[in-house]
Amino acid sequence: MSGEQATREDPPGARGGGSPPRPGRPRTRTRNAFVGAGFLAGAALGAVMTVLSKRAEESARRGLIDWNAAERVAAGRVRRAPGALDSLELRRAEPIYAAAMAEIVPALSRALETELPGIVERSGVVDRTTWVHANVAAFAGIMSKVQGDLMAQVVPPGSGLVKATMAIANRMVATRQVGYLLAFMGQRVLGQYDLALLSAEATPGRLLFVEENIRRTALALDVPLNPFRTWIALHETTHAFEFEAHPWLRPYLAERLERQISSMSTSAAGLSGDALKKLGRVLRRAGAGENWMEGLMTPVQRREFREVQAVMSVLEGFGDYMMDEVGRDLVPGVELISARFHARRENRTSFERAMMRITGMDLKMEQYRKGEEFVAAIASARGAKALHALWLGPESLPSPEEIDQPSRWLARVLPAS
Repeated sequence: MSGEQATREDPPGARGGGSPPRPGRPRTRTRNAFVGAGFLAGAALGAVMTVLSKRAEESARRGLIDWNAAERVAAGRVRRAPGALDSLELRRAEPIYAAAMAEIVPALSRALETELPGIVERSGVVDRTTWVHANVAAFAGIMSKVQGDLMAQVVPPGSGLVKATMAIANRMVATRQVGYLLAFMGQRVLGQYDLALLSAEATPGRLLFVEENIRRTALALDVPLNPFRTWIALHETTHAFEFEAHPWLRPYLAERLERQISSMSTSAAGLSGDALKKLGRVLRRAGAGENWMEGLMTPVQRREFREVQAVMSVLEGFGDYMMDEVGRDLVPGVELISARFHARRENRTSFERAMMRITGMDLKMEQYRKGEEFVAAIASARGAKALHALWLGPESLPSPEEIDQPSRWLARVLPAS
């Protein structure tokens, strides 16, 4: 045998006179070392996971939407949209709108027999990016009133890393979606009476004219630009009249909007896991005259929603009516501009219709149509007296049923003597 083989075959203790080693001790030491290392690694991992979970929960509770990121997404898209203007072009348009407003305000005051001071100084020509910024601030303010209850449901204290991570991922997706929707709207809005309805401070509103969109729309309609500018400014100035000449309107509408938002946020916080399936069924079932949002509401919420929509219909319809009526003396070719503009509203692409339905802009178009029909009907029946009666107070506003049947409003508010 070789020496190596002999060494392997010698029994324990055969070589040398020492006592044989205790069986199993090296293995036990090794096992104990592994256990100790595993305990330390587990403790370290647990500490790391605790810290990560805590930080993830803190990050997740920052909100349902990252508004700064949403604004960056929207602003990036609108800057690349056709028809972008530099600051010099915007400044050149300012005196044109100022001259139009100098005619609009006194003409509207005469037609409505109400003074409307100050609004000329609170108007401005903006680009799409500025419009996005203004509306991100408004939307964020609204969401701040409801997201507390929602976040308590989405990421309750101690919910752990998995739930927090899912909430963060959902926020990233929702943020980009909001950014895309803001960009879509930012390329279509022509003018806006910017009023923070839900603000604690009753600061006056301001008029914004989105010059890039106004120019492109005038070009698409093949109508002269300056008369079109005046026509749009007349509509938005009418909104200023509605709120600023009637101090009761703002708190009345704000109270209802806050109540509706609070009710909807409570319902949303309790949605079950099949909420997306329910939403899909509602979207498939919604037909003409029914908005998908109503399908997710309780009967009480639906009633409150329709009451707010009735008020919004009056606001928008009154603006549309006055821009044509007063516009006859201020806007050359107003009949042609109005006809082409309204025809354009009806001829949307499939993509535009889908996006408008998702964003709720289809409701706004319906408000224009219903509201203008209502205002035209009461004006035809009772003239200026009916137009004044609309703004006497909350009790004179039409109900949802009266919007569809103006004769019912006339019978209630201006009964025949």
